[in-house]
Amino acid sequence: MNKRPLSPHLQIYRPQITSVLSIMHRITGVGLTFGLLLMAWGLWALAHGPSAYEGFRDCATSPLGKLVLIGFVLSLSYHMLNGVRHLFWDAGLGFKMEAVRASGWAVVIFSFLMTAFFACFYMFF
Repeated sequence: MNKRPLSPHLQIYRPQITSVLSIMHRITGVGLTFGLLLMAWGLWALAHGPSAYEGFRDCATSPLGKLVLIGFVLSLSYHMLNGVRHLFWDAGLGFKMEAVRASGWAVVIFSFLMTAFFACFYMFF
């Protein structure tokens, strides 16, 4: 077995906003896949009668179901806003580091604001 030391890059690397947002874009993409499966379950239950839909509704309105739904909305809003950010990059706009950092923080802030708006709407209406 080889006893060479491992490269220290992960131990000394300081995460940057760009790398964290890139990783989060991938994670939210996977989360949206699972959220789509839950939406498909809801549509399946809706198509299979009141008792099937009641079971889905009971799961979706439980505290854990509400938390999952809010997480899905956070993933959706983040992924959508970061996708718009990438569209600007595809057009050749916003490549300076100041613009990259500012747009990254804007994506994070507006994602949480959109999710908070949805959560308030969902909880009170």
